[in-house]
Amino acid sequence: MSRSIAVLWMFLLYALPTWAQPSGIPARISWGEELKEPAGTLITKVIDANTAGFHVLRQKTEGSLAYEAVYVEHYDSNMKLRRSEELDLKYKGKRRDFEDVIKIGGQLYLFTSFNNQAQKKNYLFYQSLSPRLQPSKDLVKIAEIDARNKEKEGAFHLLLSRDSSRVLLYNQLPNNKREPERFALRVFDNQLRELWSRDITLPYTDQQFSVEDYRIDNDGNVYLMGVLYIDGVRERRRGRPNYQYIVLAYTRDGGDAQEYRITLGEKFITDLAFRVADDKRLVFAGFYSEKGTYSIKGTCFFRIDPQTKEIQNVNLKEFEFEFRTEFMTNGEMQRAARAEASGDVGRQPELYRFSLDELILRSDGGAVLVAEQYYVYERVYRMWDGTLRYDYFYNYNDIIVVNIRPDGSIEWATRIPKRQETYNDGGYFSSYAMSIVRDKLYFIFNDNSRNFEDDGNNRLYNFNGRNSVIALAELRKDGQLRLYPLAFNRDAGTITRPKICKQIGSRRMMVYGERGRSYRFANLEFE
Repeated sequence: MSRSIAVLWMFLLYALPTWAQPSGIPARISWGEELKEPAGTLITKVIDANTAGFHVLRQKTEGSLAYEAVYVEHYDSNMKLRRSEELDLKYKGKRRDFEDVIKIGGQLYLFTSFNNQAQKKNYLFYQSLSPRLQPSKDLVKIAEIDARNKEKEGAFHLLLSRDSSRVLLYNQLPNNKREPERFALRVFDNQLRELWSRDITLPYTDQQFSVEDYRIDNDGNVYLMGVLYIDGVRERRRGRPNYQYIVLAYTRDGGDAQEYRITLGEKFITDLAFRVADDKRLVFAGFYSEKGTYSIKGTCFFRIDPQTKEIQNVNLKEFEFEFRTEFMTNGEMQRAARAEASGDVGRQPELYRFSLDELILRSDGGAVLVAEQYYVYERVYRMWDGTLRYDYFYNYNDIIVVNIRPDGSIEWATRIPKRQETYNDGGYFSSYAMSIVRDKLYFIFNDNSRNFEDDGNNRLYNFNGRNSVIALAELRKDGQLRLYPLAFNRDAGTITRPKICKQIGSRRMMVYGERGRSYRFANLEFE
């Protein structure tokens, strides 16, 4: 992958136009100084960020170990590097596995684990980090689980509540094939003092049930969402859904357990997300299909009240025909119109391969969904010497944003045109970053500069390493879309990695770009 990225760099860097940023754009970008990174390392996460500065996680992943080195770095509000510390993962001559660095209650914590193969246990530890980013000498064990197999069992997952006052530690427990699914929940306060814990055994095997998401609210209640497959077969049967979503609720310090089953009849739920609203109700929103699990025809929206244990306001809303066919050719449009008019569900248009990324709760009880078309395909070639070559093509294409009213109806749906197909790089420079600024949504992503030229046709040019610019999409409260080129100056010499960029203030985004071992941060200020 690293070689592919290096080749892509040559195209990206030397094909950059020497534009200054055009006028009339509702944001201004200003780059910080160029910095050099340690060889073989990558920034993998923004730990925390605000207008005063930010911390990032840097990891070195080359070699036989999962992480040869882990660094925490601090940058000030001017994007200057103030401190970089490599974290010591050794303890009593043994090497611990890095898990994460998380900010809880204003304090940075390093989480590591150690798999004791003799005891067949996996231990989770934490250490606080000092202002100089050095781990405390106190290594505190907060969990241990059975781990019969070092490679397959014993993983820990940490999640914060929305106000960061509660911490959920989730991990699956060992079980044999076709035995009941088992997992453990531990809830802590923001000082990492345990509030409650519970080991849970479900009446389903791991072949039947798959956990997809989990949340913890500000009171320490835990909610898990998973998919139950009929007979453990994880494929469509006879054109009908053979699965249903299940929500498991653990409230009152884990003492009260409830199960909710969600189904849309013969329609497929293709993607679903949920959040805990301020009124304690669970808000669910996602997509459904008439055909299967690879396309979407509309939105589904409902709520669950944990107090009354009721599923409320179930609403399905089909996308408008024009929205589903917006970028079709004339021939495709005519065939879709005939299918729509005749009621031929199997041929009616649906949107293909969209993955739900964001569920944003509106203050009035509605929601905003953000999804991106994402898929990977493989091509196999036979080389001159008879060996096979495998290439993987990563597609990060259009973004869709759906604004849903409190009653579940669609207020508007907007499609942001984007085409990003690259190969053998994991989509390193693809996808997007998003900011919420007052009543507007802003998206940035790498684009082909030809998409901003008035060439008289509607062709969407691919971001593939040539003619690269940052595109800024402004989405207004009525769903109206504006697209602008945020032009790089050649002196910046970087290509943005949207997956690392992050909103750090009410009107400010931190933008990150790379060029080989050189990298830069930038301030993106919105009007």
